[in-house]
Amino acid sequence: MGDTPTRGPCDASGMIEIHRMYRAGFGEGPALVAAVAEGDAAHADVVGDHLGMLSVSLHAHHEFEDERLWDTIDSRAPACALHVGRMKEQHAQLLVHLRALEAALPAWRESGRTADAAAVAAALEGVNAGLAVHLPDEEEHIVPVMERVLTQREIDAAGKHGRRATPKGKTWQQLGAILAAQPDGGNEWQRKHLPPPFRMVWRLVGRSRYEASRAALRGAG
Repeated sequence: MGDTPTRGPCDASGMIEIHRMYRAGFGEGPALVAAVAEGDAAHADVVGDHLGMLSVSLHAHHEFEDERLWDTIDSRAPACALHVGRMKEQHAQLLVHLRALEAALPAWRESGRTADAAAVAAALEGVNAGLAVHLPDEEEHIVPVMERVLTQREIDAAGKHGRRATPKGKTWQQLGAILAAQPDGGNEWQRKHLPPPFRMVWRLVGRSRYEASRAALRGAG
């Protein structure tokens, strides 16, 4: 496919929008971990909690695809079988690194020790390497097929699944991360995905809470 794949009757751009959050969130992870001072368990706990939120979100994103997307594409677009098979393999490889991250986080969050941070950093390196291969591959070879063979309701179900998986108390942090990852800072995303009352709540409450969480990640909270 070329740089501008043929669009289908439906809109699956939400997949690309959420991918931006994973690129940005996991991408800054190594720097966030490295910025935690030796033995600063309080700061490590904040950063580790944030990385855990991203991990939960990515798990849910892949869970939806594994359970509800691949078989549907296989049945409606058999020519994409090789692409689907490759997506499954990439998910399996990413799962190894996500599990390594989840296994490494508790000790570092409790101690803040550089020795414990090394395992977190190694797992993040694996996640980021996997995402660098998987996300552009999925955007080029799967998203255009979704737009041709799925209904809009089936596509929108992915976003609903992800929202249901958001950890309790993390709505503003995750929403803010999605918005911040968009090229325009999230204005178009808000108009597309959020009803006006919720946009107002974001402006009045959510944005300040997100900004406070960002300050805490930097160790300024």
